[in-house]
Amino acid sequence: MTEITKDTIIGDILDACPKAAPLFMEIGMHCLGCPASRGETVEQACTVHGTDADELVKKINELLAE
Repeated sequence: MTEITKDTIIGDILDACPKAAPLFMEIGMHCLGCPASRGETVEQACTVHGTDADELVKKINELLAE
């Protein structure tokens, strides 16, 4: 998968890198199996959960680089 941005759909991230799930759980997104949550962008999820999208994107990209 190419680099993740704030506009990347969460479901696409989880399909490409299931190990990213805990990063979403850390921001309070515990319903990753919900169709609505999988269809959100990283930015939308972060807005709803009151967290910094740029920081989450950075963590996901670091995980993908491993």
